This record gives sequence, structure tokens and C-alpha cells, in this order.
Amino acid sequence: MAETTLDLRQLPKDRAYLELTSHVESVLDGIDDEIAGMATISALLHHGFDHLWTGFYRVVQPSLLRVGPYQGTLGCLDIAFGRGVCGTAAAERRTVIVTDVDAFPGHITCDPRSRSEIVVPVLAGNGELMAVLDIDSDCTGAFDDRDRAGLERLVGWFARIERPSIRRV
Repeated sequence: MAETTLDLRQLPKDRAYLELTSHVESVLDGIDDEIAGMATISALLHHGFDHLWTGFYRVVQPSLLRVGPYQGTLGCLDIAFGRGVCGTAAAERRTVIVTDVDAFPGHITCDPRSRSEIVVPVLAGNGELMAVLDIDSDCTGAFDDRDRAGLERLVGWFARIERPSIRRV
């Protein structure tokens, strides 16, 4: 199948997220690989909305996030739970919307062009935190509750996939 990237910038947010979610479900139909899912979702979100930075930080230790598939400039490699917007969302297991990153205590600046941010926890089917989805914009106030609802619905894909156990030799 030839995957395409949607241009969602001119659509009302509610409609844009519905179209994106449908497109992601179609593109990832039959896929049960979380890294492929993260890479695909990052690319579709990033290019569809023309965000500054879009990607995942994966839980690699009980209280440590590590950069995963993403689109944009270099991201921080590791972020401890409770540190910055990503670490806060991971520690509290809730979506965090930051209207102005300069007003967020402890904000981690990976790209000085970032003005606002949204971070959404990603849960596996068993309810375990597996990652956070981090999106940065170069515009202040870019994210709202419509983004939260749309992105939370979108990352619900990860809770529905079968995570195969891989036997290491």
C-alpha cells in the first residue's frame, strides 16, 4: 500500500483528528510493532499539522524516558520522570498542555524555537505506561482540549495492539 501524508492544517481540529485517526488505523492495520506505530504516527502528525517537533519518549527504565521515533530537530536523549513537561506527564500519567513553555517551571529546552507543547501518556493494553507522545509548536497557545482529546484517542492504538513476546536467543 502506498501510504500518504494528509495535510490537516486547514481543517477544524475535531475533523482533522478524526481523519488522522482513521488514516493511522488504515495504515497500521495488521501491524503489531509499537516502534513502527510510533514512527508512523510521528510522521503523520508532524507533517499533517506542520509541527515543530513530534515524537515519542519511551519508558526504558522504571523512571526514565528515552527518545524514540520522532520528526524534527534533535531531541533530548533521556528525561527522568518528573522532569520537564515529558517527565511530568509520565510521572502523573496525564496529558499536560503548556500554553507558554517559558511559564512552565523546569521546562527542558531542546529547541529554542518551541513556544508551546502537549505531552500525552501512551498506555499499553495492560495499563502500563510505555511512552509519552510529545509535540512542540513554534506558536504560543497552539494546543487545547481538542488536541488532548484527539491525541489521546490516537494513542489508544497502542492499547489495542497485541504485543508479541520476542524470544531472545
